[in-house]
Amino acid sequence: MKQQLNINKSRPKKSLGQNFIIDDEFSRKLSKSINSDKDTNIIEIGPGKGALTGYLLEKEFKSIVLIEKDRELYQNLYKSFKNDKRIEVKNIDALHVKYEKLKLEGKVIIVGNLPFNVSTQLLFKWLDTKQWPPFYNRMVLMFQKEVADRIKSGKNSKSYGKISVACQARCEINELMTAPPEIFYPVPKVYGTVLDFQPSLKYKNIDFVKLKKILSLGFSKRRKKIKTSLKDYKKELMDLKIDENLRAEDLSVKDFCKLSMCS
Repeated sequence: MKQQLNINKSRPKKSLGQNFIIDDEFSRKLSKSINSDKDTNIIEIGPGKGALTGYLLEKEFKSIVLIEKDRELYQNLYKSFKNDKRIEVKNIDALHVKYEKLKLEGKVIIVGNLPFNVSTQLLFKWLDTKQWPPFYNRMVLMFQKEVADRIKSGKNSKSYGKISVACQARCEINELMTAPPEIFYPVPKVYGTVLDFQPSLKYKNIDFVKLKKILSLGFSKRRKKIKTSLKDYKKELMDLKIDENLRAEDLSVKDFCKLSMCS
């Protein structure tokens, strides 16, 4: 039985990109897709009114950290969980959290119906950690469908770009669920997609800062050939035997990662 939370009828704030999940069955299925045990710490980003949180509480877990920027929603969540030592509620912008300093022992899963207006910023924050593998073992995150499609996209595709390569260089990515507009309030004009990210060691030694720079250069003018857009990497392209008459969208994730590892 899902725990009923002491959450009032707070209205969603457009300035925070809030779209509350109001479909109980969707929350139940989403929670079911998240495997946890007594050694698992769950970080939920933007729990809002607790639609998913109530189901997460039914699972086995070591601790749950709820990160909510909205002061009113935070206060309601705090009142609901102040007597449960396993649950910590933080009133802070998820972009400003120093996640490594949470000092969570055991496995860590990040879960969230991410605010659409900052979803990619949050994702890059979690990908751009100093140590790899990172502090988390898995991320289960919801994005606008268009953003999710770009994240999953392969080369030679219009949707293939900086975010595609950066994500696939760091993680194995799988689509878990589609979120139709009617499960949210207010009802957005777009579908959502839930993606599963599991850190990969395939390109463990990449210079991620350098990779981001190369991707920005390559995809900023995507119709340009890389002999123009990546002219500063002419020697590296030659050493790697990458045809400089190609465009950025023609290069694989492996190609970009090799470029980032050239000294």
